[in-house]
Amino acid sequence: MLPEDVKNFYLMTNGFHMTWSVKLDEHTIPLGSMVINSISKLTQLNQSSVYSLPNAPTLTDLEDDALEASENQPEKPHFDSRSVIFELDPCDGNGKVCLVYKRGKPALAQDAEIWFLDRALYWHFLTDTFTAYYRLLITHLGLPQWQYAFTSYGISPQAKQWFNMYKPITYNTNLLAEETNSFVNKLDPSKVFKSKNKTLSPKKKGPVQPAGGQKGPSGPPSTSKSSFSPGNPVRK
Repeated sequence: MLPEDVKNFYLMTNGFHMTWSVKLDEHTIPLGSMVINSISKLTQLNQSSVYSLPNAPTLTDLEDDALEASENQPEKPHFDSRSVIFELDPCDGNGKVCLVYKRGKPALAQDAEIWFLDRALYWHFLTDTFTAYYRLLITHLGLPQWQYAFTSYGISPQAKQWFNMYKPITYNTNLLAEETNSFVNKLDPSKVFKSKNKTLSPKKKGPVQPAGGQKGPSGPPSTSKSSFSPGNPVRK
C-alpha cells in the first residue's frame, strides 16, 4: 500500500527528472539533478548477493546491528524481512534515497519513511513523509550530494563549493539559527561611498551682478549711442 502523498504524486506524473547546468568559461557543466523514479524503476532492495560469486555476502550480512535507534534518531531500516525498501532516487551513484516500510509485511502506508543509504551502507533519516522529502529536494535544487548534508560527516569539499555559491543559507542552517544576522549584508556607507562624502571646498564666487546704477562687470557694450549735432549740448 503506497502512502497517500506518494499515490497522489504517481497519479499526477509517472516519475520526475529535472536537470540544470551552469556555464563557466564558455563550457556548460551539468550540475543539478532532481529525480523521483518512475513506477517501473521503483525497484525493491532485496537480499541478493552483492557480488555474483558463490558464498558472496548479502546486504543482510553487511548490516551493522550495533547502530540502532537513539533518542534523536528513529529505528534504522533493515535489509532483511523486518523492512521493505524501494529505491526513489539513485543519486547519481552517490547513494540511494529509499521509501522504507519499517514494519515489513504487511507494508502499511503509515509506516513509510524516507531514508538515505550512503555508499558505505549506512542509513540516514531524511523525512517521515514523501511530501516533506519532495520539498527538501526542490529546496536543495538537486545539488550534487545534497543528501549528505543530513549525515554526520556532511558533504564533500567540492559539493560544499557549489552549496556556498547557490544555496549558502540552506547549507548553513545551524549557523543561521544561532545568529540571525549572519547573512545580513553589513555595509558601512562611509567606506563604500567614501569618495562621495569628501568635504567640498567652497567655490570662489564671482562678483555679484550690481543692481540698478551700481557699477559692476559690464556685459557687451551697448551699440546705441547718443547722437548730437554741433551746437546742441549733450544731456548728461
